[in-house]
Amino acid sequence: MLAIHKKPVILIPLAGVIIFVFFYSQIENFFVFHPQTKLDMTPDRMGLPHESINFKAADGTKLHGWFFPLPGKSPVMLFCHGNGGNISHRLHNIQALLKKGFQVFIFDYRGYGKSKGSPSREGVYLDGLAAYDYLRNRLGIPPDRIVLFGRSLGAAVATEIAVQRQADRMILESAFTSTKAMARTMPLFALLSPFLPAHYNNLEKIKNIAIPKLIIHGDRDEIIPFAMGEALFGTAPEPKAFYAIQGAGHNDTWVVGGKQYFETLGQFMQP
Repeated sequence: MLAIHKKPVILIPLAGVIIFVFFYSQIENFFVFHPQTKLDMTPDRMGLPHESINFKAADGTKLHGWFFPLPGKSPVMLFCHGNGGNISHRLHNIQALLKKGFQVFIFDYRGYGKSKGSPSREGVYLDGLAAYDYLRNRLGIPPDRIVLFGRSLGAAVATEIAVQRQADRMILESAFTSTKAMARTMPLFALLSPFLPAHYNNLEKIKNIAIPKLIIHGDRDEIIPFAMGEALFGTAPEPKAFYAIQGAGHNDTWVVGGKQYFETLGQFMQP
């Protein structure tokens, strides 16, 4: 009789694992994406000259972004933001970049800000590629003036663009290695992490990116372990550089880094 009762006890957790893995994409999306549609600030209110850009992804999804031009032919940063809020929450950061002479094109992923649709892993990749193509084909910016910049989730988008398109160089800030590796750091998912796919696999993709790379990470990042930034740097082929920001967490790198942060970007972005 004991053998008869053991089977359900074993099958119940096994069934739970199977169900979790089967629905993992939906679960992953729930934890990865935290969009906000309302714009809390605008470039006009901050006195920042800009162009409001409307464009489409390859699947027809309507997207929105802002281009902040400057006189001359300085590098253009294609800014792939993190998983929360929208482009309006990066305006103070952009204002500081403009003061340092960096042109910026920032866009919202589907489901964020004025961009239509719902975010997904495949979708944000399409959105990043569409933003790059607009920069190249509509704004006429050549690859040797495009610097891919990805922060947090945006690092995965920038990495995907670098794999599929040409650019001059790439900056990854507060980046993770993969969501599978991130799951191992979270008590809720740690035990199930061996069964999960390695989505957003920046660690694998960066092996094939030959352009100059700058990896930035705060040594007190409370969300993405500092060791992940070190792992990405260690795996990336030359040319590459690593900038550890002492005392910086996940969302305050450019604030804590201050003058040195922007000087480091400036030195890296110059041909």
